[in-house]
Amino acid sequence: MIQLPQLYTKHLKKHLNSIQFLILSILINLIQEHRWIKLENLAFQFPSPIKEKSRIKKIQRFLPLKQLNIETLWFPIILEWIENQYETQECLFLVIDRSQWRSINLLMVSLVYNKRAIPLYFKLLPKKGNSNLQAQKEVLNPVISLLENYKLVVLGDREFCNVDLARWLGEMKTPFSLRLKKNEYVELEEHIWFQLKDLGLTPGSSLYYQGVKVTLSKGFGEVNLAAKWSRNYRGKSQKEPWYILTNLRSLSAATEAYSQRMGIEEMFRDFKLGGYNIEGTQVTGERLIALILLGTLAYSMATFQGNLILRKGVAQYVSRPSESKRRYRRNSGFSIGLKANSWLNSLSFFAHEVEQLIAFVPQKRAYYSRGLRAATIIQSAF
Repeated sequence: MIQLPQLYTKHLKKHLNSIQFLILSILINLIQEHRWIKLENLAFQFPSPIKEKSRIKKIQRFLPLKQLNIETLWFPIILEWIENQYETQECLFLVIDRSQWRSINLLMVSLVYNKRAIPLYFKLLPKKGNSNLQAQKEVLNPVISLLENYKLVVLGDREFCNVDLARWLGEMKTPFSLRLKKNEYVELEEHIWFQLKDLGLTPGSSLYYQGVKVTLSKGFGEVNLAAKWSRNYRGKSQKEPWYILTNLRSLSAATEAYSQRMGIEEMFRDFKLGGYNIEGTQVTGERLIALILLGTLAYSMATFQGNLILRKGVAQYVSRPSESKRRYRRNSGFSIGLKANSWLNSLSFFAHEVEQLIAFVPQKRAYYSRGLRAATIIQSAF
């Protein structure tokens, strides 16, 4: 079993006893190796010599532990990691978003990191559909308090561009860049209101207005409006413009900030069919929150380890290199971290067979030696 990183171990052991820490470590290793955040699958693989039904009950009893909550276990880890990565007062981008599957409705705030998003805080909503201001404040407030020593910019898509959230963020002195729906109204001249879709943007054009009022019903102002329709790039075009409600001071600041939001789409994909298959889980309530917390620990580890492996220059041993003309990397840090975890486990499990494979082709020993050195370097990222 691969040991948890020192940063995680240090904080987790403050709140978990020896058996609790061991169970958590096993579950995280199972999530990384088999890519399932699903109770039945975790129980099936759980290495305890008891009946499968008993293994399920063992995990069920573990998940509701009061220590398994975001602020107790996760906040100290992610805060220390942020303090090691960023200077005080450096700008951090926070994304608020919602994901829904079956009857599950999850509201989350994440930190943008290297074209991905790291979950910071989340809660289950009691019913399907959009979140309200109260729920949005409940997930944003703990994060804003945690990261009080940094400049924060809150990003949100069209679901979150309501005047109440913008007003509250303004009162909190927190910069924001929230995308508006194209049928919203803005007052560009006194008593003259325009629908955003009628502003006449075309691909490659942009607009920026300061001190506008937004929406006929509530007349919220004074805020800034940034609008941009990106030009065609390599035969691909943006389907429609961005209309962004913001208190940032320029068009470029508002649009560049909002473009950071896309990392959360990739993160949700990583948690679902693209990675951990969380949609397959049948648990609900506090057990589901605990499983998502375990997934957050696993996801952040894989992402941080994968990016470290990239920086060490040995990623080609666990993933295909990206083509020179490729716009985006073939493999994310998360994907590289998962593959590295599986490769190291395989090298360990088949250690005797590895020696035999090397012995069969002595003329390739130099290449194998390089690979074993690379494995040692990769191991140092864990």
